[in-house]
Amino acid sequence: MKKVEAFIRHEAFEPIRQELLERGIPSLSISEVKGSGRQKGVVEHYRGASLTVNVRPKLKIECVVDDSEKELVVETILKHARTGSIGDGKIFVLPVEEAIRIRTGEEGEDVLQAHEGPEVPAV
Repeated sequence: MKKVEAFIRHEAFEPIRQELLERGIPSLSISEVKGSGRQKGVVEHYRGASLTVNVRPKLKIECVVDDSEKELVVETILKHARTGSIGDGKIFVLPVEEAIRIRTGEEGEDVLQAHEGPEVPAV
């Protein structure tokens, strides 16, 4: 199993989410984060004053998938997140040693499988 973590621009998220859903990968987590990288500070102008913003808002996508699906996830993120400009983000791929579904106690790759039957609404 692999964990794919991607730091992307906000506008890239919806196309990524939609394509992953269509390709059978519905489970992912997102967080709003801020960070800096090679882009460093960006000078913005507000009401006649210059302001240097040292950290930029990003979305962090986290997705744990079977080894065979890792390339699909990475390629989908690259396809929709790459603009060619500084600040497009980063993707990290990490090994996952173990996964356990809390509700059932299932372990391993069974945890990654989509549920059979109707969707269970969130409470």
